[in-house]
Amino acid sequence: MKPRSIVFDLFGDYVRYQGDGEIRLRALTALLDCFDVGESTVRVVMGRLRKEGWFDSRREGRETVYALNDKSWRLLDEGRARIFERFEGPWDRRWRMVIYSVPETDRALREELRKELSWLGFGPLAASTWISPRDRLQEVEEHFADQTSIRMDLLSCESSGLAQDRQMAARCWDLDALNADYQALLRQYRPRMSGYRDGRLSPREALVERMQLTHDYRLFPFRDPDLPEELVPAGWRGRQAHELFLEAHDRLKGPAEQYFREVVGDVKRVA
Repeated sequence: MKPRSIVFDLFGDYVRYQGDGEIRLRALTALLDCFDVGESTVRVVMGRLRKEGWFDSRREGRETVYALNDKSWRLLDEGRARIFERFEGPWDRRWRMVIYSVPETDRALREELRKELSWLGFGPLAASTWISPRDRLQEVEEHFADQTSIRMDLLSCESSGLAQDRQMAARCWDLDALNADYQALLRQYRPRMSGYRDGRLSPREALVERMQLTHDYRLFPFRDPDLPEELVPAGWRGRQAHELFLEAHDRLKGPAEQYFREVVGDVKRVA
């Protein structure tokens, strides 16, 4: 896990709920020490993230306090919804399509667009044509509303039938590879579940394990479009993996939050 991603996961799972969205640098440093990240690295990472506009900071005596701002709150809210939620209910058999055009000179913007579409569950049917079985067109439109150099046509359409739907899904996403990775995740974490359920981990171990679990699982929403049951291949393990993630994340919550509170409390007492 990279220090940058550890910081965002700490804010997303702990600081926003246990610290009112802010934390002292010394407490953050103590928490990252669990992942063998040194103090100097923490200072450099937080300085960069502040300059990029992800966090606000202020001084309290000799201490620096970092706080979430509108930009980072929005990022964490969107990320949590995409990671933790799954679509429930029948599919309306309609595809949502995004056809876009970006100037050749703005490759960075085009890459940002593709990344955002992937995050929202769209897949590339053709070079500049992406589709999703879920209605997230409004989110696409809102995200790029201020990008005047992007031209987008947003459509809702149907195919000729279920066989065609399945062919389109197979073209847009490598479902077999994704399913194999889900199976690997299940093999990795299923043996650990009894320990989570029995509370065998110390608070510090629980925080580290929960952070690693989140890191291992959160990459899947970039690849998994949350397809309806009609479109996934036989033996699909995505739903099982999601349910395991939710249970493991919840089982580790109590001791992990206990360790977080202990570290933050110790820093406050010393201050």
